[in-house]
Amino acid sequence: MRLTISLAIAACVLGACSQPAELFVDKGYVRLPAVKGNPGVAYFTVHGGDADTKLLSVTAPSVIKTELHESMMSGSMASMAPVADVPVPAKAKLTFAPGGKHVMLFNINGAIKPGGTMKLIFTFSNNLRIEYDAPVIAAGDAAPKG
Repeated sequence: MRLTISLAIAACVLGACSQPAELFVDKGYVRLPAVKGNPGVAYFTVHGGDADTKLLSVTAPSVIKTELHESMMSGSMASMAPVADVPVPAKAKLTFAPGGKHVMLFNINGAIKPGGTMKLIFTFSNNLRIEYDAPVIAAGDAAPKG
């Protein structure tokens, strides 16, 4: 009887250890442009699940157009360019941050203000779709903690 209970407890513990890693997004925020009419930008972290996938798009109902972008340096020249998608390796952590990968937000609805939130919709090649409410900050504000 004790052996049966011990085996049942061990199976439960081991089962909890082998739960699949979940793909998720956190630490996101939207920085509004300093000049009205210019694009804003979204930053966030993507945590890969058990299998490789690709981030295909990040959209937002309150903007006309979004683009995945990457900033890069070539010598002393900084530039940025759109990218079609971003590979998300299994169990990887990808940070979209100033000076690197980010999402450009074009024609932001005027109702979006600092202190509010903007819904971002992440679409992945594994058919997963994640909705994330990102805090909105002004152009000169510090990034949110966390």
